[in-house]
Amino acid sequence: MDLGIAGRTALVCGASKGLGFGCAEALVREGVNVVIVARGAEALTAAAATLSKAAAGHAAAPFVKQVAADITTSEGRAAVFALHEDFDIVVTNAGGPPPGDFREWDREAWIKAVDANMLTPIELIKATVDGMAARGFGRIVNITSSSVKAPIDILGLSNGARSGLTGFVAGVARTPLAAKGVTINNLLPGSFDTDRLKGTLAGAAQKTGKDVEAIRAARQKSIPGGRFGTPAEFGAICAFLCSMHAAYMTGQNVLVDGGAYPGTY
Repeated sequence: MDLGIAGRTALVCGASKGLGFGCAEALVREGVNVVIVARGAEALTAAAATLSKAAAGHAAAPFVKQVAADITTSEGRAAVFALHEDFDIVVTNAGGPPPGDFREWDREAWIKAVDANMLTPIELIKATVDGMAARGFGRIVNITSSSVKAPIDILGLSNGARSGLTGFVAGVARTPLAAKGVTINNLLPGSFDTDRLKGTLAGAAQKTGKDVEAIRAARQKSIPGGRFGTPAEFGAICAFLCSMHAAYMTGQNVLVDGGAYPGTY
């Protein structure tokens, strides 16, 4: 299915690997120009090389540009917009804060979590939506977490910061921006086969003394889908939300978790 976005230009954050890379790859395969940003220069360069190969196979010959920067800082965002000013698509994505006991989190820990997982997406939205509205097309997809729907006690920093972003998006997505072709949605991943998940499983194995493969199998068994998702699957959903076909979807929280969340119907 042609998503109707070939020739558009996207900013994809945290795109050196994992879910961010999956989104960037899906967009490039649709002929979208991409600017990818991440802190690790080496991994980012490798990701850009892979994406460039995918871009070469599309008739639109999209470009792939990279910025090694911390998007959660004003300097990092300035570096991105110095390279390319106008974006039709923005995919926000920042690593989640560490787990722990809320009694141990001081003000600095909370500010860091809110800055990365709430305020940074808001700053990117502020910087791009008016230009999108003026051009009559815009797509913003915020990668958040399934914990917004099903909070996890040890992920209080993430629960709080990402829920704050969710509340903000619920309001701004329903302003007159919607009538000007700009949609803002949140994409909520459950358990996906990424380095972050592997680290979590390894940590659980170390803490419990159990075999990591046994923990992995048990975790997969708890998911109705019977497996973890892949970055490519996640990216395909992101690309759809960025497409012409999703023009009537805005202000939504799209949960992608293999049926793991026991929500109401």
